[in-house]
Amino acid sequence: MLKKRDLHEAPALFDLLLHPEVFPYVRHKAETSDEYYFVTKQTMEAEEQGELISRTILDEFHQPIGTINLFDIQQQHGFLATWIGQPYFGKGYNKQAKELFFEELFFQHDIRGIFMKIRKTNQRSLKAILKIPYVSLANELYPDVFQAINFENDVYELFIISKDHYMSYQQFLIPTIMEDGEEVS
Repeated sequence: MLKKRDLHEAPALFDLLLHPEVFPYVRHKAETSDEYYFVTKQTMEAEEQGELISRTILDEFHQPIGTINLFDIQQQHGFLATWIGQPYFGKGYNKQAKELFFEELFFQHDIRGIFMKIRKTNQRSLKAILKIPYVSLANELYPDVFQAINFENDVYELFIISKDHYMSYQQFLIPTIMEDGEEVS
């Protein structure tokens, strides 16, 4: 479902990126396939330098359908940016990719918090974020970060997933074995 970024997937991802329901919400926009190839190469180099973590989201046929990234990593916190091609909306790929990515970030990279800034006008993303049970609105929890992302205009809501909240929720989901051997959720 997730893999490290690869230059060979750039053309397929670029085609998905151009859709008008996707393009406005992508962090690193590209107008041409060559430009997207260059952006992908820069992303891969930045990951090698520890500046970000980037993965390609794959469908069940191992075809690239989007990307998921942690940018601006500082003090074990970073900003999440995800996009999925329009033909794959509403099919559960976003949720599945996030779960896998969060596991990797928290347990392989020791990230402590994942920030998400979402445009107040992006109704699709706002609805999606509210479905995550371990997310917290962070506008007041991290006022300095909230002000930094809204330094020009008040356009973003700030959310956070902390490692502690994530782990607490995951522990809640682990089935408990009763004395008679039956599982209870």
